[in-house]
Amino acid sequence: MPLTSPAPRRKLHRRLIEMNGYHRDDGLFDIEAWLEDTKTYGFDNQDRGRIEAGEPLHGMWLRLTVGEDMVIRSCEASSDFTPFAICPRAAPNFAALAGVPIGPGFSRAVRERVGGAVGCTHLRELLAQMATVAFQTIGPVRWRQAREAREAAIARGETPPPSRRAIPIGTCLAYAADSPVVKRLKDEAGE
Repeated sequence: MPLTSPAPRRKLHRRLIEMNGYHRDDGLFDIEAWLEDTKTYGFDNQDRGRIEAGEPLHGMWLRLTVGEDMVIRSCEASSDFTPFAICPRAAPNFAALAGVPIGPGFSRAVRERVGGAVGCTHLRELLAQMATVAFQTIGPVRWRQAREAREAAIARGETPPPSRRAIPIGTCLAYAADSPVVKRLKDEAGE
């Protein structure tokens, strides 16, 4: 369902964000994000001179390479368009995220390693969404592998390992402790 009709208005700013998850041939996963900000009007900028309407004010890339265990193996950032000449100097600092697990405490670890003046606000903002993309990319691969292992064990006449897909209870309306979704998932898991 679309939003209601807005009041009369004119567009001033556009932010595009694209994120993709990839399964690499070496078994690792790349989670990539791209962010672009543009204005509908031109303006003067001390470091870049004139930035015309539609020309990127921000154009930034971020790649997390993650293992199946959800631990970041490497992080690479690049800033093609920034409002200030100094901004691209923050990109190499994001390599400090190597070794950080995506899970509880992730936001705190990001703040400790690339927070404040060490990092870039826009790149840092992408990381929470990239963590979600990592779960959406890697989770189904892990679940499929676990299902295949259970099916193989059954085919060999062995007792299959238990099916233990974590239910993120309390993280949204659908996963409320008393929701029909949680009840169905628990029933399917035999809980």
